[in-house]
Amino acid sequence: MRLYVGNLNFDTTEDALRDAFSQHGTVDEVAIITDRDTGRPRGFAFVTMSSEDEGRAAIENLGGKELDGRTLNVNQARERQSGGPRGGGRDRY
Repeated sequence: MRLYVGNLNFDTTEDALRDAFSQHGTVDEVAIITDRDTGRPRGFAFVTMSSEDEGRAAIENLGGKELDGRTLNVNQARERQSGGPRGGGRDRY
């Protein structure tokens, strides 16, 4: 199960997330999302757990808990919507 983890401290590492989530099951993947221009973390990540039961346990136990001074938002990740332009700025020529 793929989980969205929001409200991350910008200093939180993949290892810290892996440690927190591995207490609730097997972590297959951790990806902290970074800004493509600056390379800085954007404050959220995706964690993939090996089963739905483990994912649900992580949601129940880590949602609303503090990690590195920030209260985590943990939900099942939604699939990306396709179509339509991204961003909200003007067209670039």
